[in-house]
Amino acid sequence: MPLSPRLRKLSLGLVGAAFALSLARFSCVTASAIEPPAGVTIPTAPIARATTIDRLPGEHLRRRGAIWEVGLSGDAAARGAAVSRLLRGPMVEDESELYGAFDKAVPIAPARWAIMGLARWHFRHVDRGVPEDYRREVAGIAQGFQPDPFESVLPSYHRFIFLYAVYDIALSFEKSPLIGCTTFTVPPRVGGAAPAAAPPPPAADADAIEATRGHALLARDFDFEAGDVFDRDKVVYLVREPGRIPFASVGWPGFVGVVSGMNREGVALVVHGGRASTPKAEGIPVVFSLRETLATARSTEEAVKILSSHEVMVSHIVIVTDPSGDTAVVERAPGVPAFVRRSRTPLATTNHFEGPLASDPRNLEVRQKTSTLARRAGGDALVAALPAAPTVADMVAMLRDRRAADGSPLPLGDRRAIDALIATHGVVFDATARALWVSEWPHVLGRFVRFDLRELLADGYAPGDAAPEVIAVPADALLTSGAWDLWRVSR
Repeated sequence: MPLSPRLRKLSLGLVGAAFALSLARFSCVTASAIEPPAGVTIPTAPIARATTIDRLPGEHLRRRGAIWEVGLSGDAAARGAAVSRLLRGPMVEDESELYGAFDKAVPIAPARWAIMGLARWHFRHVDRGVPEDYRREVAGIAQGFQPDPFESVLPSYHRFIFLYAVYDIALSFEKSPLIGCTTFTVPPRVGGAAPAAAPPPPAADADAIEATRGHALLARDFDFEAGDVFDRDKVVYLVREPGRIPFASVGWPGFVGVVSGMNREGVALVVHGGRASTPKAEGIPVVFSLRETLATARSTEEAVKILSSHEVMVSHIVIVTDPSGDTAVVERAPGVPAFVRRSRTPLATTNHFEGPLASDPRNLEVRQKTSTLARRAGGDALVAALPAAPTVADMVAMLRDRRAADGSPLPLGDRRAIDALIATHGVVFDATARALWVSEWPHVLGRFVRFDLRELLADGYAPGDAAPEVIAVPADALLTSGAWDLWRVSR
């Protein structure tokens, strides 16, 4: 039966609209493509697998407690390929969970295409701010990840560049999940100079913890609600770039950028989300800015100069310290000079600007609508109650604090608490001893496992076949008592 003229017109209109949408999507994909640098080739040596460690020439993967430890060296492409070859399984799992969450949040396929298309177009030049060596490293990651199960989402290199800029892209949105971090810094013991390298502590956990008393310490909760897998599969990267300062970074599989890191000189830095000024689509992504700083700075003073020289895409706060206890809070935003607050006294930092951008309407909204002021008040109270020479265990206790500023209990998961049970990782950096203590799953309730950077970043370091010794701050009683499991089921 032939269609009526009206139905024929409607059918032709729908076909035309579908064709137009497909053409627009194709045009957007073509015009916004981000191409990898030319001439990148990766090593093809097979992975040598042993009971406790996987190896490639100059690189390794093993577990230290429940945390992945990845050693990287050599040229950029080799480092990148080692990341995706050694961590392929966890990387696939992480991306699968990420896209599953996206599909659940946006169940209509055309809406997802529209969001992806807009993001592709808006950030089509995001790679221009990435230093060349890091672009080649990302190209190595993309080549080492073949065959790529997510090629249909975006071509490999383009997608990995976006994943490295996810911090900037997320902070561009008004409801960013990154406005929740808390950091504490304490200088070394008053009257005691920070040694260039403290003697190795004893093996026993209690003795190792006591050996941190009076050191220059930085402790942070990284509140990033991207899914449990990013917490379960956290990674400590040990990175040696030719001719640069070796450093350690705490992240997740496939992500060698820096949101929490320390170098062999004892310069430690972390980033907090903030909101002020107008986001830009071009500039150096935050995680590469911090990485460049760790690879080149030998003091807080040098780190501040480097951070202040970068053109950034989004507003945020960087906290830096070094073995002398010289601490800087660097408030950065697009189009304005960095503002630096210095301190040599114990300090708590959350997510609001306190310099020239304090009166920015976006910052005022953060103060009014998020937990930043409540956490700052709680953090200030905890800092005031610290012993004169705290240990790493004292810093961990502050990261796990779940009370209001007046000491009264808060419901589990309350966003006004320092520990709102949302952290993707917690870390305590011992700048004096060149060590970091990293939280095991879940959040900051698990053990804080020690990584001795004097050993792990030493020239010529080569890991043995035996499983590494684990020294740790014990798990939180909330986890060991079973209360965490009950809360998680009931919420």
